[in-house]
Amino acid sequence: MGSTRLGSSSVERDLGVLVDNKLNMNEQSATVAKKVNRMLGCIDKGIPTRDKEVFIPLYSVLIRPHLEYCVQSWSPPYKKDVGRLERIQRKATKMIKGLGKLPCKERLRELGSFSLEKRRLKGHLYHHVEYLKGGYEEDEDSLFTRSHMEKRRGNGYELLLGRFQLDTSGKFFTMRTTSHWNNLPREVVDSLSLDTFKIQLDRVLAHLVYTVLLPRKVGADDP
Repeated sequence: MGSTRLGSSSVERDLGVLVDNKLNMNEQSATVAKKVNRMLGCIDKGIPTRDKEVFIPLYSVLIRPHLEYCVQSWSPPYKKDVGRLERIQRKATKMIKGLGKLPCKERLRELGSFSLEKRRLKGHLYHHVEYLKGGYEEDEDSLFTRSHMEKRRGNGYELLLGRFQLDTSGKFFTMRTTSHWNNLPREVVDSLSLDTFKIQLDRVLAHLVYTVLLPRKVGADDP
């Protein structure tokens, strides 16, 4: 540009989220984990009490916002990145008085909370149901396609899962939520309001062992 030679970079920050030249968010999850671990260490050294009434508000205000900032954009699709973030929450819950010796699932149950992975899934499905129930009428048809198959073994509101050639496409919001929406029970998707949907969804997720599974890429062996 003029007499100045422009540099190049494989990773750039957009609205606070690190994105590389292949549209991967791995750098974002690594950076967030590093930052939050430092903050958790400061809390560990600077706050003498481990009472739940003190520690949980600190975690909710100082730690979790970083783990979930703009997560709709960079929701980690790979187990490596998911595990990196989950270890932070496991470490934090072990610091709470009286919970350190319990398994992670028991600690979360005692706290009335979900894993970070389930929290992200909840948020995605909240947006999903708002689109489908008319919250974004002008965009609904361009985002999701209702299945018109005669099969009614599912919840009766199944959506078509799009086909794609690149792994990057499988990470998009519509791809990573549609299969989970199709697997929800009928009583959940038939909820008359978003508040009712949230209550029903919490009941389902409380019994769900959820792991990240991207939709399968279309390949040479696909029909």
